Amino acid sequence: MSAYMLVIAEIDNMEEFRDYAVAAADLIGKFGGEYIVRGAKDAVTLEGDWPEEKKVVVSKWPSMEAAQEFWNSPEYAEAKKLRLGKAKVVVRLMSGV
Repeated sequence: MSAYMLVIAEIDNMEEFRDYAVAAADLIGKFGGEYIVRGAKDAVTLEGDWPEEKKVVVSKWPSMEAAQEFWNSPEYAEAKKLRLGKAKVVVRLMSGV
């Protein structure tokens, strides 16, 4: 069953965050994931407050296990270091329907 990783990031400095974004994108493909939503440049807030610096990323994975293999990999551990101090991130992994 497919799995989806939802990331909500409040980015402090987009320019400094780009190195992480590029590194993560390369790894997601290598581990079998694909982006469904990335940054949502064309987005409309229908209810509540949504600051411009808050971005959403949704990736699709072949399984929960595949997504966790990516998340726990040594390669991604290195990439995550690139975002330290540049964003507040919440990540949720969910199985599909």
